[in-house]
This record gives sequence, C-alpha cells and structure tokens, in this order.
Amino acid sequence: MFKQLLAAGLLAASFSAMAAAPAKGDGDWVERSNQIAHEVLESQAKFAPEFASQVGVSGFDEQIFDLGPDLAQRQIAEAQKNITMLEGLLATEADPRVAQDLQIMIQSQKDNIEATQVNYDRVMPYGNINGLIFAGFRGQLDKQVPMEQRKAALVRLKKYTGEAEGFEPLLNLAKERLTERMGVKDLILPYRGEVEKDLEDAPKLIEGLEQVFKESGLEGWQDSLALLQSQLRDYNEWVRQTILPNTRDSAMLPRELYELQLRNYGVHASPEELMVIGQVAFMDIRNEMMALAPLVAKEKGYNTRDYREVLRLLKKEQVHGDALMATYQEVMAEIDRIIAREKLATLPNEPARVRMATAAETAQQPAAHLDTPRLVGNTGEYPEFIVPKIEQNEDGSWPDSDYAYRAMMWSLSAHEARPGHEMQFTTMLRGGVSTARALFAFNSANVEGWALYAEAITKPHMPLDGQLASLQYRLLRAARIWLDPAINLGLVTPAEAKRVLMEEVVEDDSNAQTEIDRYTFRSPAQATAYYYGYIQLQALRAQTELQLKERFDAAAFHDFILNQGLLPPEVLKKAVHDDFVAPRLKKAAG
Repeated sequence: MFKQLLAAGLLAASFSAMAAAPAKGDGDWVERSNQIAHEVLESQAKFAPEFASQVGVSGFDEQIFDLGPDLAQRQIAEAQKNITMLEGLLATEADPRVAQDLQIMIQSQKDNIEATQVNYDRVMPYGNINGLIFAGFRGQLDKQVPMEQRKAALVRLKKYTGEAEGFEPLLNLAKERLTERMGVKDLILPYRGEVEKDLEDAPKLIEGLEQVFKESGLEGWQDSLALLQSQLRDYNEWVRQTILPNTRDSAMLPRELYELQLRNYGVHASPEELMVIGQVAFMDIRNEMMALAPLVAKEKGYNTRDYREVLRLLKKEQVHGDALMATYQEVMAEIDRIIAREKLATLPNEPARVRMATAAETAQQPAAHLDTPRLVGNTGEYPEFIVPKIEQNEDGSWPDSDYAYRAMMWSLSAHEARPGHEMQFTTMLRGGVSTARALFAFNSANVEGWALYAEAITKPHMPLDGQLASLQYRLLRAARIWLDPAINLGLVTPAEAKRVLMEEVVEDDSNAQTEIDRYTFRSPAQATAYYYGYIQLQALRAQTELQLKERFDAAAFHDFILNQGLLPPEVLKKAVHDDFVAPRLKKAAG
C-alpha cells in the first residue's frame, strides 16, 4: 500500500520519461495507442501526481500524494476499471501493434492489482516519506522543467504543510496510514535496518529540500518550506518512537512475497534457478579475471598476478575534484568513437551528459544512475548520467571511491550512458516509441538487461584495465543474482554476503553496504534483474546470428532492439523474429 506508492514514485523519479510523440511517417497507430495509454495514466495520476507530472501527464502539477483512507482498495478498483476498458478495446482492435500495446497495458494493471492486494494483506504499511517528498520536488524543480511548472511547487508545498484551504498536513495522513493496521495480526513488520537507514538519511534529505528550492529560481517559498522541514523533523521523531520499536530484525521475506517481487521486476525464474545461474556465472567470470589480471599487471608494472590485488591497485589511481567529471567526459567521448568505429549502433545526435549528485540526491539514491526527462511534451530536455557525490575530507584530502578511478569509468559509462541507458531513453525520446512500450512494459529486466549487454559489446574495445574492471562489474551482477535470493530465503546472512562482495568482488565497504541494503530493504529481488535480462538478450542475439549467419549486422540488430522500447523478453523475441529476421531471410531468398 504505502510501500507500493513509494516504490512507484521512486521508480518514476529514476526513469521519469515514459511516453513519446508519434514516429515520423508511421505514427497513426502510435498516436492512437498513446491516447489510450494517456487515459490509464490519468486514472493513476491522482495517487502520485508528483511523478505523473514528471512523466508528462498534464493537469497535476499542483496536486499531492493521495494518502487518504482505503488507499489500497481505491487503487485496485481503479486498475480494475482500466482492465475492463482495455479488454473492451482489445476485442475490436484490428491493428496488431495496438493490440500488442493493449495486452501490455492489461498485464501491467493486473500486476499492479496483485502487488497491491498481496502487500495490503501481508505487510504492515511503511514508507520513506522524506524520500518521497524530496524526489517529487527535485523532479519538479529540475532546471530543465519550464518555469510555469516549477511555480506549481509553491502551491504543492502549501498543500503538504496544510496551509492550503481544505488540506490536512500530509505527514498527519502518513501517520494515519502507517498506524491504522498495526493491530492486524500476523502482518509482516518493517525491517529494522530500513527504518534506521531512513532516519539516518532524513537530515540530508530535509536539508536538500532547501538547496533544491534555492536553485529553482522561485520566490516566496521560505516560510512554507521551513514549516514543512519542521513537520518532517517531528514526523521522523514520531517514526523513531512509534515505528522503530515495531520492526523485525531479519530482512528475510516469505517466499511468496519474494517471488512476487521477482515477477514485478521482470524475472520469471525460481530463486533456486537464479542462484544456480549466478553461482556458475560467478565462477566463470572469476576465471576470466584470473586470466586477464596478469596482463593488466604487466602493462601497469604491478608486482602481482592476483585479480583482487590488481583491482585494488587500479583503485588507487583516484581522480577527484574538477578532474573527475572531466575524466568521465573523456571516457564517454572515447566510447562514442568506439561505437561509431566498430559499428555497434547508431549514435544519437545529442551528446551524453554526466554530473555529480548532491548530498541529498546521494542519500536518496546512493548508486550511479540515469535521470531521464519527460518524453511527453519534451522541449529539448535530456537524460543525465548521475555519479554519487564524493565528499571531501575535512583536511582537504579525498577518500578512495569506487566511482573515482579511470579503469572503472569505461564499464560504468557504457552502462549508464552509451550504448546503455542514455541511448535507450534518448532513442525513445527521439524515435516515437509508444507509451505502452516505454512505461507499461517497463521492468528492471528489460531496462537493466540492455545496459549490462551494452557493457559486454563495448568491453572488447576497452583498454586492458577497463576490461578487467568491466569483468568485475559483471562479477558483481552474477553475485547479485545469487546472493539476493540467498539472503531473502535465509540461506546466506547479510554479513557473509558482504564479505563475498568485499573480498571476492572487491567492492569497497560503502558500495558493498549499499548492495546489502539493496537486497534487504531498498529493493529486494531487483538486483537479480541485471544478469537475468542480460542472458535473455545474449540468447536472443545468438539465435538471431544463427538464423542470419553472414547477413547478421550488429548495428542494425542493436538499433532494432532500441527502437522497440522496453518490450517484455517474449514479446521482443517475437518482434525480432517477425520484423528483423524474417524480412532479411525473405530478401536473401530472392
């Protein structure tokens, strides 16, 4: 319920671009599909209008989160109305592309109903309200958002605080939603580590709100924001006194809830199957690293052959200050040259962009990621690759960071920028992908699977140290698909998983802990989607190469994949067969 609203909101904040203009020359079906999708989006927007506005749904810029009574039941009823409408349209739809989009939207609504109902029945409500409010304002007050939309934040702010006529302070409603089911027997309590981490991060997010407003160009927000910040501090103390004592010590989830999480992220395999995939991949990738490490050591003059030691020495080649973002930009420019030279894909016209996060943004999202703009009504806004903030020490020195050494930047840039996420979303932005394929088909497996695949096709052209770091990133994804289910089924402790990440994967303490937080409370099951989606794409490429033989063209294949949007694997496989492979075989047959 409240947790589901939080997850939906933060997903939209991370990938907030989800509906496109019609494609040139063949846009009638896209436009018709988008009109239907817009009805569904509007019906859902009232529950999380902050993020609906970022998606591009108009008319919600001044509205605020719905935390009223019977929230779960109202969300389910709205989704069921959407299913009835969509199924009625599907029964008479003649265009197979629109029919496919209708099926995608129907399945999305069914998934929403299942997730909302199961969480209502089994889980005591809890959510990070500090993160919700910060993410909403950060998106609304982004420098790329038109000023008229930014001005609506002033109205929204007064609704949060209860200063607006007819509105109760949002944090009072949050308390009601968090406590109304405390007496229900056998509900799963919030995980103590999650609540503690939220309370630890809250001061940065509250302070970050002031920075976001100061940089917005708006006036007249100071008093209302001060009131909201005071309400948030009081609320957090209430959480400490009321929620924290009613938490569970173990991060484990019941199996059926964990399997639901897997499906929600696009992973259709049992936890046991995932662990086997991960363990085999982990051993194979580690063997590759053992073979490559001596070559890197020889090139660098290191006196070791152990991949762990070679990686630790590479991590000592730190870049900080103004040079850090400049180095990322150099690496990204070289990857663009590789993509063009090796004919990996068609490059967008716009340059990829990278910046460092603020302290508050890093508290909300401590891993590197892509921030994407709205696709509806986009007037030139662009995706941004975001690197977590590295705080300078008090003595002026810089701490060692896994985000600040050059060898790592090759794989991270290929993943978050090009040919990974930035190319995915820029293609949707410029190419006219339907809303159904950009939003309703969205899951971690199809998004993250492409980005890990993007690392793999770029890796052979990286310098040797970049290749070793790229294998380390792939080793991390193999560890995820193994350790995430193992922790959640109680087969491995978080402490043992962290040891594997630090000693075998060679993650630093901060990133290893971020990984554990991810598996245990930030997004259990999501981390498995990277490697799962990757092997689906690798298998699809192998099948395509086998069918086309010498007629296979990597750039054409990759462009085709990107132009499909975010189709589920089984739908993408059919599209590749029908619209990519079959026409080429027919042409070859004469």
